[in-house]
Amino acid sequence: MPSQFFGLTIAYTGLLASNAALNTTSNNIANVQTEGYSRQKVNQQAAGALRVFQTFGCAGAGVETLAIERVRDEFYDGRYWDNNAKVGEYTQKQYYMTQIEAYFDDNGKNAGFKTVFDNLMITGMQELLKTPDDAAAKTQFVGYAGALAEYFNGLAGNLEKLQKDVNQEIKLKVDEMNSLASEIATLNKQINTIELSGTKANELRDRRTLLIDQLSQIVDVDVTETPIIDANNPDRETGANRFMIKIAGGQILVDGSEYNGLECVARTSYEKVNQTDIDGLYDVYWENGQKFNLYNAAMGGALKGLVELRDGNNGENFVGEVTELGKDPNTGNDTVTIQVGKDYLKDLNKCNLSDKGGVINLGNQEFYYDSWNCEISFNAAGEPEYSYTFVLSDQQKNPKPVTSDRMGKTATIGTSLSYQGVPYYMKQMNEWARTFSQKFNDILTSGYDSNGNEGIKMFTGKHASDEGQYEFPDGFRYDSDYVNRVVEANKAKYKEDNENTTVKDFVDQYMIDNPAATQEEVEKALDEFVEREVWLSLKIDVNVSDDSYYRMTAMNFDILSAMEIDPSRLANRYDKGEGVEQNDLLEDIRDLATDKTRMSFRGSSATEFLQCILSDVALNSQRANTFYGSFRDIAGTIDTQRISISGVDEDEEAVNLVKYQNGYNLASKMIQTLTEIYDKLILETGV
Repeated sequence: MPSQFFGLTIAYTGLLASNAALNTTSNNIANVQTEGYSRQKVNQQAAGALRVFQTFGCAGAGVETLAIERVRDEFYDGRYWDNNAKVGEYTQKQYYMTQIEAYFDDNGKNAGFKTVFDNLMITGMQELLKTPDDAAAKTQFVGYAGALAEYFNGLAGNLEKLQKDVNQEIKLKVDEMNSLASEIATLNKQINTIELSGTKANELRDRRTLLIDQLSQIVDVDVTETPIIDANNPDRETGANRFMIKIAGGQILVDGSEYNGLECVARTSYEKVNQTDIDGLYDVYWENGQKFNLYNAAMGGALKGLVELRDGNNGENFVGEVTELGKDPNTGNDTVTIQVGKDYLKDLNKCNLSDKGGVINLGNQEFYYDSWNCEISFNAAGEPEYSYTFVLSDQQKNPKPVTSDRMGKTATIGTSLSYQGVPYYMKQMNEWARTFSQKFNDILTSGYDSNGNEGIKMFTGKHASDEGQYEFPDGFRYDSDYVNRVVEANKAKYKEDNENTTVKDFVDQYMIDNPAATQEEVEKALDEFVEREVWLSLKIDVNVSDDSYYRMTAMNFDILSAMEIDPSRLANRYDKGEGVEQNDLLEDIRDLATDKTRMSFRGSSATEFLQCILSDVALNSQRANTFYGSFRDIAGTIDTQRISISGVDEDEEAVNLVKYQNGYNLASKMIQTLTEIYDKLILETGV
């Protein structure tokens, strides 16, 4: 049978429960504007009833206050973090693509490509065609050509600066990740320390969730929390949990009270991936020395957006098959020959391989290389075959030599990133400048100026180390026009050198096989035979250090000094004997701008360069804007759903305040009533 004072105990538990509820409501109201705060509530249940061995059964024992817990739906947290990674990615792409779009834009307010190119090929050319021998017209034309070179120099400089900014922001994001990871690991330890005693660390958990919100915008996160089991008593609830955060497709950043720090290491000059890359691009490593894969396809967040902007190559990295191993005769270092099949690797005008050495991956083994050669040879069918031979670095950089098991393996340099980032746009500008310069210079050097002198080149490139300029001699040419000219020239020489040997043997055998053949048929068959033999013997070998058009970039694009000093050297006619007013050569230069048979860039004419590039920029910019808007709206929707559950509602708390106040008042009234009863019982009842 319960004590006479049992009712007072029951009322006391109600008083405690109401007091806890009032305090929790007060805490909710105080934090109504606190970012990341989750509404808290008191969990209570009826206390265990007492058996009183009466006909009415058990007697209620009051209320138990179990815990003060935060109201949170982790499902919405997970959805928010997944979406937040997309918001972070497209925030960066939207910001930087807007800048790139502004660089290429030609809206009439700034001298963009169309304005500068039209000045050269329309305004300047029209004046020159009227008076080909006029010194003022030639000077003006050369000046317009200089403005075109300056345009590319400035645009390349802007993109280099943007790449530098993106690279620096990658370091800032990595530092921010370290800071967040460190604080989360500390919170994990504090939370476990508190919750081991059975108390919920609500405020600390809110702080941790808020930090993960911030982390999820930098990189994708995968969060798991599992109870820690007592090995000696698996059924006992320890109250502690193992909290883990994985990033970038499963790499552990935080594990309980420990975290794996990241650090940025600048690439050396001989670790560049692209010819156009600035020095000091960062690679990211774990503190234990393991490389953090920045190009993980599963990675998301601002870090992914920044990496794609900095390194995006539209999927056009170097890739081929190892076909030969050897030794370099000059250095004795290992060499490896890679046969390539991608179209963008068959034209050095499109090449963006580093000119200062780099790292090549041979069947998942990395080696440093110092230099490379591009080789073009021709098979029995007269079809070109393309390969690159890399001279690997010495044993100091490559402790392990290349072994024969690398034969047939896939070789790569850099990573294929389908996004069109800074390297892609730099590569596009280089290709246009090289191709246009080759065609333009070929026309000029095939004619004569007004004084009867042989024409000289207009466009060249500046040396990086001094004020010198590249000469681009024919011996280092690799374009198809040059190759065809070499073949035609070698055909006559082949016939002359082999007139009494292979040529005679072929004609004799052909006459035996075709006794009714006419002289015309014999000459045609001989011409085809000689051409095939010339193709088979032809081999073009261009070294990275050669004075070839590969050395020209948008950054060093320049006008030949001799042309700037004396614009009268500008050729205007093909025939030296023609009058000074002859302008047939100039007409061919004029047609170079619009005639795709003379120059083609991505299937378009030279003058359509801007449309090609702007279409890429506009598409990427629009895509970034669209996806940023979409994911931002989704983030707002999910956050609204989160807040509807975990946020503090002022009206709801006001109602709770009245409700819990009434409960407290009633419990107090019950105690007062029982006090009066006990007074009557103790003081006024006789025994």
